[in-house]
Amino acid sequence: MARPSSKLARKLLPSVLLAFFLSGVSALPTGTPTASGADPSPTVPYASDDPNTELWNANSDVVPEPQRGTYGSNILGPQNVPLELQNPSLLAPPTTDHGSVPNAKWPFDLSHNRLQTGGWARQQNVNNMPIAKGLAGVDMRLEPGAIRELHWHNTAEWAYVLKGSTQITTVTADGQNYVATVPKGSLWYFPSGQPHSLQATDDDPEGTEFLLVFDDGNFNEDSTFLLTDWLAHVPKEVLAKNFHTSQEAFAHIPSEELYIFPGPVPADDQQPPTSPQGTTPMPYTFDFANMKPTQYAGGTVKIADSRNFEVAKTIAVAEVTVEPGAMRELHWHPQDDEWTYFLEGSARITLFAANSDARTFDYQAGDIAYVPASYGHYIENTGNSTLRLLEILKTDIFKDISLNQWLALTPPELVKAHLQLSDETIEHLSKTKPVVVAPQ
Repeated sequence: MARPSSKLARKLLPSVLLAFFLSGVSALPTGTPTASGADPSPTVPYASDDPNTELWNANSDVVPEPQRGTYGSNILGPQNVPLELQNPSLLAPPTTDHGSVPNAKWPFDLSHNRLQTGGWARQQNVNNMPIAKGLAGVDMRLEPGAIRELHWHNTAEWAYVLKGSTQITTVTADGQNYVATVPKGSLWYFPSGQPHSLQATDDDPEGTEFLLVFDDGNFNEDSTFLLTDWLAHVPKEVLAKNFHTSQEAFAHIPSEELYIFPGPVPADDQQPPTSPQGTTPMPYTFDFANMKPTQYAGGTVKIADSRNFEVAKTIAVAEVTVEPGAMRELHWHPQDDEWTYFLEGSARITLFAANSDARTFDYQAGDIAYVPASYGHYIENTGNSTLRLLEILKTDIFKDISLNQWLALTPPELVKAHLQLSDETIEHLSKTKPVVVAPQ
């Protein structure tokens, strides 16, 4: 008796399956078009609404643990609590972090310091931050009168004075010379191969400190071309022949490089020797300190690049302030690596490196951030005081692409198809760059 029933079931099975399939059309994977004209919905789950704020900061009175919500657990072994307090986004990262992004944070405090009579210098390059292939930096300190000796590099040198003032000299390949004093907050720039010197004035009784940036991540401050080092390795017979004088004239040249050494404080009105070729047609310094910044809703920005600092052909800068709770908007730099130095305050940055790779880092004053070209990122003020930083790009013209402006200037239906934003949200997008957005 069961046999006829089984045959009937086999005959009806295709119809039943078809009916079941048709009844589930409205539950097809989200975003799949249907004849009903229903609104599309995502083909993947919605992004998480998990809270992802920082769980502590460098001043918190807590013992940090790698726990966020139900994820993670406490540490059973030893802890470096001061370091963990400074890096909450590494120990307990936001759930939006994913995959692998190379380290993009380096504090100058971890760099080896070269101590000299009259000052010191410490550097960052690819050896301690391998992601930083395009730019490298040096933090240098000179006591009043101290000299960073006459030298040149096979890279361009860009500088920002952190404190005091620095007198610079240079001579071009055409025999034109230039001398100037650069105060706190202002800039100088020397093209690759152009000889120059740096000397602290006594405008500040402590001398000067400045930030140097070079347009090659492999730059090594210990491998520059130094006047004393060169002459110590040239036979004195050759020196005498070159300068048409006696060998005795070079009896007291140093046997090795001086690098940084004490010297007399330079005169405020120091003038170079008169050159038959004249002085340089363009200044090698820029009065960045007195440049008026542009005000935005959440802070300020001022930019120095080859449009207003003409000699600076390979490095551009934006000095940015971000008020508490505000942020430098989501953006990217199309072709240019970014080397960011934090002057004041605290911040966090998430780098988006494509392929679902994203990682968040925290920064304090004196830290360096590195963002390769095209990496999406933001800079958020996570402290309760004004954040101040230098965004330094390897380029002649400072440029970025704003996520907000990009979406605002894209056909709305196309944006909706991607993000399912409401008409109200679309209308709220900005057709001009917000640059620094206000706190919510």
